Amino acid sequence: MSVLVNKHSRVIVQGFTGKEGTFHASQMIEYGTQVVGGVTPGKGGTKHLDRPVFNTVEQAVKETGADVSIIFVPPAFAADSIMEAAEAGIQVIVAITEGIPVRDMVVAKNYLKTKETVLIGPNCPGVITAEEAKVGIMPGFVFKKGSIGIVSKSGTLTYEAADQIVKAGLGITTAIGIGGDPIIGTPTREAIKMLMDDPETQGIVMIGEIGGNYEALAAEWIQENGTKPVVGFIAGETAPKGRTMGHAGAIVGGKDDTAQAKKAIMRQCGIHVVDSPAEIGKKMAEVISGL
Repeated sequence: MSVLVNKHSRVIVQGFTGKEGTFHASQMIEYGTQVVGGVTPGKGGTKHLDRPVFNTVEQAVKETGADVSIIFVPPAFAADSIMEAAEAGIQVIVAITEGIPVRDMVVAKNYLKTKETVLIGPNCPGVITAEEAKVGIMPGFVFKKGSIGIVSKSGTLTYEAADQIVKAGLGITTAIGIGGDPIIGTPTREAIKMLMDDPETQGIVMIGEIGGNYEALAAEWIQENGTKPVVGFIAGETAPKGRTMGHAGAIVGGKDDTAQAKKAIMRQCGIHVVDSPAEIGKKMAEVISGL
């Protein structure tokens, strides 16, 4: 069992022949992901990285049986690419693109309500099921198979947490980088639910940051429904007040948006909160050994 992607996933790359699409598709193929083709309008009928290129997602799905798409399309066109993939029947869409206009994402997210599609991102590192499939931009060598799932707003901290967990002897089931934009497809709570339902996942790492209420909503859900231990960390505790950070969603809008407030809510809900990212692996090992 895995979450979102696995060794059977058939992946296409939207923005396949561009610089970013080419580089990361190559890395995904090297990791063992079944990349079955890609989409670049106007280049249909050609080959790239020894895979077929199509003009539309619909054509790609029809010819390859793809069920997962990863998007490396410029911000102005990315929301349309998301909706095109959903319209073509793609089950899991991973949008890497950063800086998609908020208005465009409002339209895309509303459109997705009519489809049986899961969107991860945008502005995210993607999803990886360790040693099976990498649909994203994370360094694959860090992720070794194991029993811990990760849900994170931060790409860099996802890799750091995975490295610590692997070195602690636990390993990773699936890591989900949900993205740091104000409007994303799958918020923290929904990603946590997926891992709670995965029989191979024994514990979950939840990495959040200042701004928004995703972590508080997830913590409340965990308190009421959680069946597995969760270790949590909130980034941005030392961020200057009012400063816009690297993620568009990391803006403190009220007293409950601060790192301190989020950590307090998480602790009240039974999450094992650490104050430094360097403690994530050690804390998870302690929690798992105590089960």
